[in-house]
Order: sequence, then structure tokens, then C-alpha cells
Amino acid sequence: MTAPVRFPRFFVTSPSPCPYLPGKSERKVFTELRGDHADALNDALSRIGFRRSQTVAYRPSCLDCSACVSVRVLAGEFRPSATQRRNLKRNADLQVTECRPWSTAEQYDLLRRYLAARHPGGGMASMDEIDFADMVEHTPVTSMVIEYREPSWDGVTPGRLVGACLTDRQGDGLSMIYSFYDPDYAERAGLGNFIILDHIRRAEKAGLPYVYLGYWVEGSPRMAYKVRYRPMERLTRDGWHRLSDAEQDALISDAAALQRSQAEPLDGEGKDGVHGEKQRYRLGV
Repeated sequence: MTAPVRFPRFFVTSPSPCPYLPGKSERKVFTELRGDHADALNDALSRIGFRRSQTVAYRPSCLDCSACVSVRVLAGEFRPSATQRRNLKRNADLQVTECRPWSTAEQYDLLRRYLAARHPGGGMASMDEIDFADMVEHTPVTSMVIEYREPSWDGVTPGRLVGACLTDRQGDGLSMIYSFYDPDYAERAGLGNFIILDHIRRAEKAGLPYVYLGYWVEGSPRMAYKVRYRPMERLTRDGWHRLSDAEQDALISDAAALQRSQAEPLDGEGKDGVHGEKQRYRLGV
């Protein structure tokens, strides 16, 4: 006799203030990822708009808003813009390493500097080393930390860490959970964008069709940068929809106008893997 199939149990959070749109509230539906089939469950849920945070997969389930839209880049068809090509050239000397999901003091120090400069009032600003270790190491799925370093001065000693990204490798792509970088490195402006570009390149090389960027939030300056990468698909009620050139041109134009009006840098920041908070505390798990 075969064992009965165990379906995941889903829960809903209480409404709380939205971190992206003033005056709005947010609510999430979530389930736990655990056991031998955690990777398969995470893959299946990501295809219907869920994101991972530690041992939890969640998605927005707001009562009066649907602004959060899952987006992914088609890695095999991606062609960088002129600006993106310049970014790739400017940062081509960085040494990129896939590391096991294990936190380090060097990563934490970089995260602290990033948060202090980019998100000083955010919910993650109070993260201590234990919180950071939990974010990186508590993973039931195939994960890694990708580090970006300055070239070694002697060919032996690791160069200075200037960027990092906690990334899940899924069956159909790479999912960028959270990235951070040196916020005060003027000579390497665009490090956040470079990390995304590198993920697209890595996915294409590995034969993975997508890079999942999480949620694009219409009207939020912090999420506007995501529409720059084309071709892009967004999740609708009828499944994944590929944006036409005209649709994406309009979104990029709107994002640029939003940037000018809000004075927000569109530099690949504000990843929503932890949604600007210590996600496990907000979900109550």
C-alpha cells in the first residue's frame, strides 16, 4: 500500500502596514518547507508566485490590493542594454564565487553598511549576527551565497568583499532571495544591477531558463528597477505573461519618472526575500 500524499498546510498572517505603498496593508499566505521534498515543493510554489524566506514559502494575499506581481527574466533570450553592457564591462574584473549557505562576519559587516546607507529605517536595520545567520543558513532547499570580490592583490589572498547574494537554485532557474553590496563604492556604481546581470548570465550558462526577481510593486520606487531586464514575464491570473516591447518600454519610462519624483536610486536594491523585515517574525514561525 502506498503512503498517502501529504499536501502542505497553508496559513494566513494578520494584516500589517505595507512596507512599499503608504496607506496600504499587507497580508500573506504561507506554508512550511521541510522534509525530503522541500526542493520540489519550493519549485512548484515559485511557479505560482511564492517566495522563500528561511523555511517558509509565502506570497501576498492582500484584501484590497494586487500591486505585488511576480516577475522573472528569460535568461536565454536576455540581451543587455547599452547601460547594462557598460556595467558588465566596468565590473568584469570582480571575482565571483559560489559559496555554501554559511554566514560569515565579513558578509554581515557588508550587510550592516548596506542597510545603514540604503534602508536605515527598515525592519532589517536591527538584525544582529544571529538573525543574519538564520537568514542564510536556515534553508531546507538547494541554496548558495554568491560572493563578489575585488581582484586579489597577490593572487592568493581573497580580495575585498563588495557584494553578495543569497540565491536558491531551482529546477527552472535561479531565485534571488536577497542581495546586498558596498553602498559607498562610487567607482563601481551599479553593483546591485551587476549582481542581477551576473545571475542572468549564470542561469543562461547553466541552461536554466529563468531568473526570479521576486515581486515588482507598481508605484513603489524601491521595486521599480526590476522592469529594466528584458525579456521579462509577469505572473497573472492566467499564468505567466511575456511583456511585449511596448509594455516594457512603458514600464521603464514610468519607473524613470518615479525615480525622478522620489529621488530613489534604481540600483537593484530592496530585494523582497525578507520583504524589508525579519520575515520569520512577521509570519509568526
